[in-house]
Amino acid sequence: MFIGQNCIISPKVLIPEDVTIGNNVCIEKGVEIGAGCKIRDGVILCANSRIGSNSYLDFGVIIRENVTLGEGSFVGARCILGEYLVDFMENKDIQHHKTVIGVHALIRSGTIIYGENIIGDYLQTGHNVTIRENSQIGHHVRVGTLCDIQGDCQIGNYVSMQSGIYIAQRSIIQDYIWLYPHVVLTNDPNPPSEELAPIIIENFATVAAQSVILPGRTVGSDAVVGAGSVVSKDVQKGMIVVGNPIREFGDTLNYKSKATGENVYPWRYHFERGMPWRGVGYDEWMLSVSEEKGEEETVINKKVKCSGGGIEYNYIYATPRSLLLQIGNLWRNGEAA
Repeated sequence: MFIGQNCIISPKVLIPEDVTIGNNVCIEKGVEIGAGCKIRDGVILCANSRIGSNSYLDFGVIIRENVTLGEGSFVGARCILGEYLVDFMENKDIQHHKTVIGVHALIRSGTIIYGENIIGDYLQTGHNVTIRENSQIGHHVRVGTLCDIQGDCQIGNYVSMQSGIYIAQRSIIQDYIWLYPHVVLTNDPNPPSEELAPIIIENFATVAAQSVILPGRTVGSDAVVGAGSVVSKDVQKGMIVVGNPIREFGDTLNYKSKATGENVYPWRYHFERGMPWRGVGYDEWMLSVSEEKGEEETVINKKVKCSGGGIEYNYIYATPRSLLLQIGNLWRNGEAA
């Protein structure tokens, strides 16, 4: 164990032998520090915070009361985890706002994560990110530099938010979403007002750079919003929209790469980097997940011809096994192709 100079450490804190602590570190009562941690100069660990094993806290990090940080995490210089809410600013009374951040987080310098957030494993942030209170964020979420996520949001798994994005309060972002630089999600239909009309972005949707989504709108699953668009109405599943205001450009299944001539969408069949199906393919991964969880789920890899316009869709989703008989009957009766 190494402890630097001018440290203030509560006598009741147990520090493992292989932990390194720098100079001018303050560790309050009730703090738990896992084995193999490295804590640099000027770090403050407030009461009842928990630091998982093999984590690294860089210069000047502040971890407020009741924060749990998972093992193997990196927290960059001058970050604040579990930042005080408005109640503290008003009466200076420290409340017990719980914050949980999963294992192997990579939180880059200047990031501030407020109290009352529950965040899954493998969070990655850029620099100077703000995540306000009362949000639930899934696993493998990436939040780019200078992003601002307001409170009471629900964000799923494998969501990628690139630099400079603004996420308004109460937004709902499902799984496998791509938000490109400087996308803005709004929520006030009559600004300024007390009304909130949250935005919903459904699974596998993509919103390109500098797009603005207006309050109360839904971007359907597998939809694509072109760069610089203003989403003034709901976007249907599997559609490409562009412009200000948006207009439908066509079905994603009809969009082909200019370089290869191949279909671009659904993107999950062409893009694997950082995804759970890397190396095995999306369909095989979905089947394995279903089997591991023991759930009554499977996937359907068929082109189902819809009655409207004869458009063929090839979306692959988890589907209850109880529906397979119905799908089979459609095929036998010639109602699906």
